[in-house]
Amino acid sequence: MSAPLSAAAPVPPVAERHPHPTTLHGETRQDDYAWLREKSDPKVHAYLEAENAYTDSVMAPTKPLQEALYAEMLARIQQTDLSVPYRKGRFLYYTRTEEGRQYPIHCRRAAKPDAPEQVLLDVNQLAEGHAFMAVSEYEVSPDENLLAYATDSTGYRQYTLHVKNLVTGGTLPDHAERVTSLAWSADSQMLFWTQEDAVSKRSYRLHRHALGTDAHELVDEEQDERFDAAVHLTRSGGWLVYTLSSHTTSEQRVLSADAASGAWTTIASRVQDREYYLDHRGDRFWIRVNDTGRNFRLVTAPVATPDPAHWHEVLAHRDGVMLTGVACLRDHVVLSMRERALPRLSVLDPGTGAERAVPFAEAAYTVTGAANEQFDAATYRYQYQSFVTPPSVFELDLAQLGSTLLKRQEVLGGWDGSRYACERIEATAADGTRVPVTLLSRRGTPRDGSAPCLLYAYGSYGIPSNVTFNSARFSLVDRGVVYALAHIRGGGDLGKPWHDAARMSTKMNTFTDFIACAQRLVEQKWTSAHRLVIQGGSAGGLLMGAVTNLRPDLFKGVLAQVPFVDVLNTMLDESLPLTVGEFEEWGNPRDPVQYRWMRAYSPYDNLAPRAYPAMLVRTSLNDSQVGYWEPAKYVAKLRTLKTDANPLLVHCNMGAGHGGASGRYDALHDVAFDYAWILRTVGRDGPAPAP
Repeated sequence: MSAPLSAAAPVPPVAERHPHPTTLHGETRQDDYAWLREKSDPKVHAYLEAENAYTDSVMAPTKPLQEALYAEMLARIQQTDLSVPYRKGRFLYYTRTEEGRQYPIHCRRAAKPDAPEQVLLDVNQLAEGHAFMAVSEYEVSPDENLLAYATDSTGYRQYTLHVKNLVTGGTLPDHAERVTSLAWSADSQMLFWTQEDAVSKRSYRLHRHALGTDAHELVDEEQDERFDAAVHLTRSGGWLVYTLSSHTTSEQRVLSADAASGAWTTIASRVQDREYYLDHRGDRFWIRVNDTGRNFRLVTAPVATPDPAHWHEVLAHRDGVMLTGVACLRDHVVLSMRERALPRLSVLDPGTGAERAVPFAEAAYTVTGAANEQFDAATYRYQYQSFVTPPSVFELDLAQLGSTLLKRQEVLGGWDGSRYACERIEATAADGTRVPVTLLSRRGTPRDGSAPCLLYAYGSYGIPSNVTFNSARFSLVDRGVVYALAHIRGGGDLGKPWHDAARMSTKMNTFTDFIACAQRLVEQKWTSAHRLVIQGGSAGGLLMGAVTNLRPDLFKGVLAQVPFVDVLNTMLDESLPLTVGEFEEWGNPRDPVQYRWMRAYSPYDNLAPRAYPAMLVRTSLNDSQVGYWEPAKYVAKLRTLKTDANPLLVHCNMGAGHGGASGRYDALHDVAFDYAWILRTVGRDGPAPAP
């Protein structure tokens, strides 16, 4: 086994302690590191840079391993590649990548033989002079002559709207800041967009803009700070849809895309804890709504009178099946669902209501809709993948229900999927709930407790933990590491009730479920406590902090990425992005009862003098969702309390945001760094294994 990382490491930086007591509900809480939130203070930057230098110094012995991992992972990637072209109007649209270039190139060509390529947007050119570049809200106008898109060059997820003339190649003067979604009118003369507040980053305003004018008409401003706004155009092209939604409630308004100067019609006024979302075909809206059960039912409503009094039920609510999406085409309706912790698709006959399931063979997988832009299509594209099946685009014949493989992501470097096994087991939580865990291992990996394991989970917001393919992951698995994905409560793996069972007053179930999954892996000898590393990011980083406080003895290492660890201080500050809206996920600590829920698990507030596992904490200076100061404060405080000699590292990306590096090669270097840390922590940092 390798020597510990800390053997020859320098002394870590020591953050200054500035006493900052606050009292709430009779409890005085001390926050000695609140000063780290002052982003403009040179002392803060100096401290973060000192932590980065310390981390780099400690990790210096792993440089050869990092380079080897990067080379391995890069060798599996088809660097020059092309997405499956999809039809929209007169063109085929696709994205391609070129070897050595960080970002994609968005293109199209006319849907006829030998048509030349037209480059719509080369993100590599946009990124010139910037350390970060992201593109969102990429929408071609209905007349196919204009492209509206939005860019972020800092990582703060604050996007600027641009409009490009696809005929001349020039950029129009039409411009807007802080754009979160956008949609075109049917005549391509008008743009709608939603805009976020500059401070809270809540999407709250809807604008209407006639191209070529300076006027930005404010159509609506949402006053309830729990709600976010978004706008889109239906696949049919017939309706603009304005959605206002919180974590528990939604309201939608519609406007004919052919009469975009008109007034919006509300489908159903908001009712607390009722969510509904619509699509359109013909003379009816198709609406999934959770008014009769948490897992949603399917109704239709006449376009002329869409209010609830005129709703007609097509599919009733089902306790074991979560209706997650409705995609309307001219002659068919495709339904997305979750059942038994797995996604599935079914095709609904709009006339008869008959439902036909699309079959999938693997024990664990993920299936999602792909690009389906043609309303009159007789086929539906979907992407399928699993731990051992690379992302694959299929075309489903909606009449015959047969699927044709259009493209499977190539995995180079001698990779062979038959060398690996994917299994699903269950852990039993403290209250008897059975929690699924999906496992990936190399065939022949011993089941005697000697194998290292990386256990990943998220468990919040009703977001499911999907079983997805990652070619980089095999650099761990080929070295004998078992990869485990825990489908814990708080996520949406088993529908809305799975989320409800671990939020607000029941949030602790997320953490105890995860501990039960870790214990099950040890009991079944997939691994042992001194070979188990855990990983989670954002709300999954909260999970990392909470379970490490609860059971520090159960884990060898903890990889926490952009972790939400300072729960109480953040949720007490309503000026921060996301805080008010998330009162419906975590609670409001100004309420004494809800304060006690959160106080029980808040990682920063529950640090104590004890031995902790080795830890690597990742953050980014421009993170708009979890402030860099949360993990910085957490590490600074933990340094003063931990009684062990295990390495505690934090690294802050000084030029990125919540998602880390934007360039694909930069992101891969970050993965190599993380994997080198994991392998060194579990003593598997030797030479690369034979294929």
